Amino acid sequence: MTASLSTSGKDQTIRLADVRKSYGDYDVLKGIDAAVSRGEVVVICGPSGSGKSTLIRTVNRLEEINSGSIFFEGQDIHAPMSGRELNQLRSRIGFVFQSFNLFPHLSAVDNIAMSPIRVKGVAPREAHEKALKLLDRVGLREKADSYPAQLSGGQQQRVAIARALAMEPPVMLFDEPTSALDPEMVGEVLNVMKSLAAEGMTMMCVTHEMGFARDVADRIWFIDSGQIIEAATPDEFFKSPKHPRAQRFLADLRH
Repeated sequence: MTASLSTSGKDQTIRLADVRKSYGDYDVLKGIDAAVSRGEVVVICGPSGSGKSTLIRTVNRLEEINSGSIFFEGQDIHAPMSGRELNQLRSRIGFVFQSFNLFPHLSAVDNIAMSPIRVKGVAPREAHEKALKLLDRVGLREKADSYPAQLSGGQQQRVAIARALAMEPPVMLFDEPTSALDPEMVGEVLNVMKSLAAEGMTMMCVTHEMGFARDVADRIWFIDSGQIIEAATPDEFFKSPKHPRAQRFLADLRH
């Protein structure tokens, strides 16, 4: 099913065309056709094992696809390219993992400054000044010199978001960014994501946080068995989902 609520092609930042992915005989993605427009927030939800995380990981080529195409600002992400070209591509697609993936031997500010220095050639002083501003943006300026082990899970995830933002990406991808957090820490991460959405960041978010989906998403893609079986606005999805599987999913959540 095509995610039919996207805008015209010239506004599409990400486009997926008949994307298929399998592990051996197991088909994970079965012909995904969808698009994300500039400034749009798309929330991807569905039952466990439906292909959500695999899908979002194909968008910055953390996962290879078997067939189909994925375009980012007109560039074929899965076309043959050198390692340097791939790193340049990934530097423009921010990715936030569920497990933080911070470097344990680096302070918060150094975690954030490292990629601009190494990938973009930014001067260390300039990179650190920007990293401090980003820490301020996510409410952690006072933790600049703290190491990951000294931070809570919610604080580590906010540092991870700041690290992704340091590369000034036009798109941010979030793969279940709150699933590894204690409940009381979830809100602090979602608040940062909400502020990014309010600023017009293009975002794709795999999440089970349906309150966030309802409040922030422009569109919801519901995935089951490797296919987008429903693409709708939050109002449509939560009030009157059309597909029986989506209806059952929401009923289970309410219970």
